[in-house]
Amino acid sequence: MRNRLHEIDRIVITTHESAIRIISKVGPLANAADRDHCIQYMTAVPLAFGNLVAEYYEDEFHKAHPIIDVLRDKMVIVEDPRFTREYLEADKRSIANAIQVFFKDGTSTENVLVEYPIGHRRRRAEGIPLLEEKFKTNLLTRFTGQRSEEILALCKDQQTLETTPVNRFIDLFVI
Repeated sequence: MRNRLHEIDRIVITTHESAIRIISKVGPLANAADRDHCIQYMTAVPLAFGNLVAEYYEDEFHKAHPIIDVLRDKMVIVEDPRFTREYLEADKRSIANAIQVFFKDGTSTENVLVEYPIGHRRRRAEGIPLLEEKFKTNLLTRFTGQRSEEILALCKDQQTLETTPVNRFIDLFVI
């Protein structure tokens, strides 16, 4: 996909009413908070760069990559009534979204639908290992491998964690 960005005619995002009302934004995005709450931005960046990390919301990154707004301008947001209904149903609480990219030559990607994203309670078993890996990765940005492992081991041992004095736990995070 990344090698075909300039061939894109339109990008159709299908979602629920709440997403449209809360995070669908067109026009200029003034700051990181605007970008963090914009479904078009949160879609354009991974299409262009393959992932989305905190730094990609910052002003410098956004200004340095005009392709983001080019892609945002090609997005069409559509409500699917089923998505809206199931988002509000207590037994489902689906956060369904779909995306399909259409190219200028008339071809398109498949319509990719995700009913329950990683992090949803129905996908907890899939999400926990990813969350642990993210935690470990972020620990390593601040602490030695040994300290990171110590913190991680404590956090993964609920019984020991619950009996650890708060000041001892906090001390582990002192740089």
